[in-house]
Amino acid sequence: MNRTIKAAELKPLVENRSAVVLDVRRKSDYDSDNARLPGAQWRDPEKIAEWSTSLPKDSDVVIYCVRGGSVSNSVVDHLQANGVRARFIEGGIEAWKSAGGETEPK
Repeated sequence: MNRTIKAAELKPLVENRSAVVLDVRRKSDYDSDNARLPGAQWRDPEKIAEWSTSLPKDSDVVIYCVRGGSVSNSVVDHLQANGVRARFIEGGIEAWKSAGGETEPK
């Protein structure tokens, strides 16, 4: 499975709510931004062992951090190793916003 998804590819999944979308920005980054992707739930990347086992293994899971770097990569590694169909947004929430993706106040 691919590790990444482009913002343009993700738009229909977000609009149809056909993927589980998780915001895995570090707490300080999450707290400093009032926006999130529609329907996204924040999960602390530092506590992945606590929440990762509750994710569905039969659904697409899309995660994002600020720019799609080390946080997203480490979370995807963990999730894929545990059988979750996880990908991350190339360029993170910043790329999503640049591509005209909608956000909502958290």
